[in-house]
Amino acid sequence: MSDSNLPEPRPSERVGALPRAEVKSAEPDFVTLLVAWLDSHRASLVDSLRRLGRQPVGSFLTCLAMAVALSLPMGLSLLLDDVARLGGSWQRAAQISLFTTLDVDDAAGERLRARIAALPEVAEAEWIGREQGLEEFQRQSGLGEALRGLPENPLPGVILVTPRQIDKAGLETLREQLADLSGVQLAQLDLLWVERLGAILALGERFVFGLTLLLVLALLLVIGNTIRLHIENRRSEIEVIKLVGGTDGYVRRPFLYMGTLYGGGAGLLAWLVLVYGLDWLNASVLSLAGLYGSDFALGGVPLEDGLSLLLGAVLLGYVGAWLAVARHLSELAPR
Repeated sequence: MSDSNLPEPRPSERVGALPRAEVKSAEPDFVTLLVAWLDSHRASLVDSLRRLGRQPVGSFLTCLAMAVALSLPMGLSLLLDDVARLGGSWQRAAQISLFTTLDVDDAAGERLRARIAALPEVAEAEWIGREQGLEEFQRQSGLGEALRGLPENPLPGVILVTPRQIDKAGLETLREQLADLSGVQLAQLDLLWVERLGAILALGERFVFGLTLLLVLALLLVIGNTIRLHIENRRSEIEVIKLVGGTDGYVRRPFLYMGTLYGGGAGLLAWLVLVYGLDWLNASVLSLAGLYGSDFALGGVPLEDGLSLLLGAVLLGYVGAWLAVARHLSELAPR
């Protein structure tokens, strides 16, 4: 019987063919795919570290330039926070002075002080009696002998009210509220100092915000240009990878790791620059504050701010690398 009369074997019966059940079982399972995915990421990370290690000086200088750009806005923000810690002194400069009538004695003044201190808008209230006020005035004015010759104390009692918030509209409302209290003859507030203080703080915050935006754009350009140079150095290798079927994600992965490593290194360097820079500056601040009888000192870099700086730097490195690769990915097709 000729071979042409033989029945056509089924696919599963052909020589070398696997049974249908075995074909299905040969497909990789989830664990195998996960291991392969992790191995691919590990290889990309190791390759990026190796390439950065081949140029230690250049990689360090790139991270240092990025660290300087990162530390400027963060440092100014920390300085503003340290200045905000002087809020107690500023609040005292924005105190509301309540001059009571002459018939208010110490007992009535203490009751009025406690009533004012219970208000939610008030952080602190201090009662200065008539006798105490006269003694302080004699000591500070240098007119002690002349004031002792007065037949009676002409000074009223004073309640110094420290507001909880420094806000022009809120302070004026609080002043009017306190002026209507029984036993209060005059409520005085220096709003000009409050306006100056608010303007200085608003200017500082706006300046820091604008500087942060400019430096973020500059960092993206630095990272993008650095990754672009790495892409040009590996152009032939990338074209071969794409020629044999490498996906865009596979090509992009090592550069994303490289940008992340640049960002992480810059974040760590910026953290160190801020820690040691503020510590170095703190010596001069302590000396200056001592001349004014103050113990004010810079607070350093809080842990949460340092971690935020590091996370932001890593994110900037990743985004900058992704934008750079996305821009040049279409040019990496094999020719």
